Amino acid sequence: MVLGLVVGTVVASRKEEELKSLKFLLVKPCDAAGKPTSAAPVVAADAVGAGVGEVVLYASGSSARQTVVTKDRPVDATIMAIVDAVDMDGKAHYTKS
Repeated sequence: MVLGLVVGTVVASRKEEELKSLKFLLVKPCDAAGKPTSAAPVVAADAVGAGVGEVVLYASGSSARQTVVTKDRPVDATIMAIVDAVDMDGKAHYTKS
């Protein structure tokens, strides 16, 4: 899984039948402090009710299809958790406000 910051939403009025009930968010990979990196953003299906501005954990590839929401659906990235805190080396690097 990868840490990411939700930076936007993606709306598609026409989509494959298997995608109709999914919400899509634009996620930029981020560091342990929640600061976006220079990596390109990804479109991820939201399996947990995340929102813009939240730090999340997302998975890509075949792992993205392992949630109840995305099982057997044609998705390549899925938000699987909303992050409350990141501690590293005994220090708090991120805490959800």
